Amino acid sequence: MSQLNLLLIWLLLLTLCLHSCPTYAQLSRHHYKHSCPNVESIVREAVKKKFHQTFTTIPATLRLFFHDCFVQGCDGSVLVSSTPHNRAERDHPDNLSLAGDGFDTVIKAKEAVDAVPLCRNKVSCADILAMATRDVVALAGGPYYEVELGRFDGLRSKDSDVNGRLPEPGFNLNQLNSLFARNGLTQTEMIALSGAHTVGFSHCNKFSNRVYNFHSKSRVDPTLDLQYATKLKSMCPRNVDPRVAIDMDPITPHAFDNVYFKNLQKGKGLFTSDQVLFTDSRSKNAVNAFASSNKIFRANFVAAMTKLGRVGVKNSQEGNIRTDCSVI
Repeated sequence: MSQLNLLLIWLLLLTLCLHSCPTYAQLSRHHYKHSCPNVESIVREAVKKKFHQTFTTIPATLRLFFHDCFVQGCDGSVLVSSTPHNRAERDHPDNLSLAGDGFDTVIKAKEAVDAVPLCRNKVSCADILAMATRDVVALAGGPYYEVELGRFDGLRSKDSDVNGRLPEPGFNLNQLNSLFARNGLTQTEMIALSGAHTVGFSHCNKFSNRVYNFHSKSRVDPTLDLQYATKLKSMCPRNVDPRVAIDMDPITPHAFDNVYFKNLQKGKGLFTSDQVLFTDSRSKNAVNAFASSNKIFRANFVAAMTKLGRVGVKNSQEGNIRTDCSVI
């Protein structure tokens, strides 16, 4: 049996194990069974409505969830607005590129939930963000999965807490593994979660060094496919408007699929932190496995998202349920 087939079997068994393992003690798939029994359908309809207004809803909400969970855990702290006395997470330089449609999606879903008398002030913003993230993945053609609920909203949101907690476009594998390990996530889970870039977008200044200022004779990163590098230069000429957005998956940017991993095999990873997953021998096999099977990728993505959703969860002593997601 080939090494790739063995890896595929191992990855499938891994996801089955993760799904059968007991959930985080505080969280439950039926947390709102009595207090707001229709919460998931309410959130789903609000997300669908927002999605029909703009596709950006999908990558914006997904990225918002990652940025929330990696700083102080999945507690809705990224949703908080700054005040004259407190500069919040969302105003840290690493979060300024978060699209407003992600925040608006949570706001609209929260309004829809609180419009139901039985549900008013019963559902946390952190849980609404987790449900909305699942819903945007499904709307893009990705897997629909059960979300564990029961998070409370955090009581702290400071821009200084963001320092060093989010992955950078230029990270190597060691840096990625170290950052994800701090959140209890393995290398395989990190690679599966990176697959979210299949519907993501970025701005030219995040990767321009790879096509203009790389430390090689051509000034272009040699791990980049030459035709792809030429295309990136045409879309991102020098001194381009920094607001210009580029799809991270140039092939199927509006579909949640495993083409992101197929792109890595062809040298079409937009960030250094994307392409390194294929160029580093330690992670290459997992990329090949996800590229060869959308089913395996989807199963591993769901398992990794479930585990990510348990990071830094607050209880009733450590948090509360905000009436306004932007105000502690």
